[in-house]
Amino acid sequence: MCFHFQQTQSVAHFANNKIEGAPLRGAYNGFDFPLVSATKASAPHRLESLRWGLIPHWAKSDEIKKYTLNARLETLHEKPSFREAKRCVIYTDGFYEWQWLDPKGRRKQKHLLTFPPLGFFAFAGLYDEWVDTATGEIVESCSIVTTQAQGIMEKIHNSKLRMPVALDPEEQARWLNRQNVNPFVDFEATAV
Repeated sequence: MCFHFQQTQSVAHFANNKIEGAPLRGAYNGFDFPLVSATKASAPHRLESLRWGLIPHWAKSDEIKKYTLNARLETLHEKPSFREAKRCVIYTDGFYEWQWLDPKGRRKQKHLLTFPPLGFFAFAGLYDEWVDTATGEIVESCSIVTTQAQGIMEKIHNSKLRMPVALDPEEQARWLNRQNVNPFVDFEATAV
C-alpha cells in the first residue's frame, strides 16, 4: 500500500509541465491526513489541494478516512466508498515503502522509490466532496489507487505485494478521461 510519499517540485517545474498553481511541498504520512497537490478531471491543468483519506459524499462522519487512504484498482467499482468517486491525479516525485527482511517483518529496510527519467510523476487517484454537517465545511478528499506489485516493487513491498498506480503525463490524461491506463513500474529504489 502507499501511505508515505513526497512532493518537492517547485511552481516553475509544474508550470513547465503546463500545470498552473502553487504546489504543496513536503513529505507526507497518510495517517496525518495531509493536504496534497492534485488535479481533477474537470480542470486537468490547475492544481488543487485535496485532503488525503477519501470521505465519500454519503458518509455520516469523517471517520472512514483512515480506511480510504488507498483504493484497490481491482475493486474500485465494487466498494461503496469508491464507486461514485471522481478521478484525479496526485503529484509526487517519490514514495516510500518498507521491505521486510525477515518473515515476520521485525526487521525492515525503508526505500525511496523514484522514476529518474521523469523526476516527477503522479498517482492515479479518486476524490469526492463531503459536507461536514456540524460546520457546513466542504471537504475535498482523495485516495491513491493501488495495484498488484510489479517489477522491483515485488521485491521491496514483499509483505503486501501492492504498489501505487504511477502515471507519466500521457497516462495521467488517459486516467482523467476514464480510460484504461498502463502504469509504469521501472522505479529506482534507494535504501534510506
